[in-house]
Amino acid sequence: MTPRGFHRAIAACAALAAAWLGGCERDTSNLKPVPLSTEPTVFTDALAEGVDYQAFMNSKYDAITVVTNEKYSGTSSLRVTVPAAGDPTGWFAGGAFTSSDWRDLSGYNALVFYAKSSRNGALLNVAGLGNDNTGTSQYEASCTNLVMSTEWKRFVIPIPLPSKLSQERGLFYFAEGAENNEGYEFFFDDVMFANLASVSNPRPVLETKTISGFAGATVDPGNAKTTFSVGGVDQVVDHMPGYFSYASSDPNVVKVTNGVIKLVGEGEATVTATLGTVAATGVITVKGTAAPTTAAPTPTLPASDVISLFSNAYTNVTVDTWWAEWSHNYSTFTEFKVAGDDVKAYSNLTYAGIEFTSHLVNANAMTHFHMDVWVPVPAVPNSQVFKVKLVDFGEDGQYQGAPDSERELTYWYQSTPPLTAGEWVSLDIPLEDFMNGPSGLFDRAHLAQLIVSGTGNTLFLDNVYFHK
Repeated sequence: MTPRGFHRAIAACAALAAAWLGGCERDTSNLKPVPLSTEPTVFTDALAEGVDYQAFMNSKYDAITVVTNEKYSGTSSLRVTVPAAGDPTGWFAGGAFTSSDWRDLSGYNALVFYAKSSRNGALLNVAGLGNDNTGTSQYEASCTNLVMSTEWKRFVIPIPLPSKLSQERGLFYFAEGAENNEGYEFFFDDVMFANLASVSNPRPVLETKTISGFAGATVDPGNAKTTFSVGGVDQVVDHMPGYFSYASSDPNVVKVTNGVIKLVGEGEATVTATLGTVAATGVITVKGTAAPTTAAPTPTLPASDVISLFSNAYTNVTVDTWWAEWSHNYSTFTEFKVAGDDVKAYSNLTYAGIEFTSHLVNANAMTHFHMDVWVPVPAVPNSQVFKVKLVDFGEDGQYQGAPDSERELTYWYQSTPPLTAGEWVSLDIPLEDFMNGPSGLFDRAHLAQLIVSGTGNTLFLDNVYFHK
């Protein structure tokens, strides 16, 4: 075939292919997404299709077994083996039953299960729904200290607002520890979602509190709970705040967008909540304070003389967290920018833990600890207090090992240097100040924690480093 003939053949094939494809076109304008499963079952005689059990961290991983010698109905049940105190296989029994596919559970108002214990009067620490074991759950709800007996007993956990569970993978979760330090067994059966006429009269409660923050900070609404009548008996359900809808008394101070509560300006506003159409009791008072408008001074020390935890001027060592899980639960932490400079920001600060336990800092060759701090001008003049603590884990590098040591220093308007509100204050602290006195640091070769605390207000941190 000549080149011209070859090209004509290719063109003809292409035209044929185009015609064939055109003839196969379909009108997709009326296509709809496949509806999610509304399957209510978690476990009857076996785990429902697509359901998996995932043990919680530090729990007894083999705590769950399907057995046939005990059952409420059918042929089998789930046996839970609770470890005794000090058992090397796990601290407790607990985990989440999750679905591999999303489920639409909005048509149910309760999770129901049956339980039986080898110990009469054993208390099931927690049982609930909405935990998919990813750490990103938004709609956990649970009941605590459920009294089990040696006979099968029915338990009902009301769903605070079923419409929130239109796309959920977290079906059922529990956690239980030893009773009087002794291990034991209990059993689950017929775990499923249901729509019960006996669940009624929701009485939601928003945690009443006053918090302070700065423009740009997110407000954590804190604990939430709703009391239901279940067959005429009151039952309290603890749940995540995501079940609530929120409203602000002043959108110029606090704005609510898609359930996120955010401080947007200075002043004071109140935040209220509803569960569906039912108003929650309780109110959050939010006080918006100013944030710095200028960046902290840029460090000029040579990088070779610095061990930096946080600064745009240096390469930082690894810090595990700037808000440890044991930080005060009213405090909130935000990554923030001031005049384009990265800073660490804390709202409503009582105390917050900063940990570098997986990469201990050896500051023996360093002479000073530096940090730039900014606190807002308080309503009561000169009332701001800032404290900083260094913690050394000792030669074994372990918490509560031998010997841990720590020292806390306090700064206020009459300290040296003084804590001046409304401007950046550079604290350049001799490390000897942390080691002086009978309760000071024994060593600074295994530094693991930095703890900052204050008078319940706002704190900005920048340029946190050791130097010589």
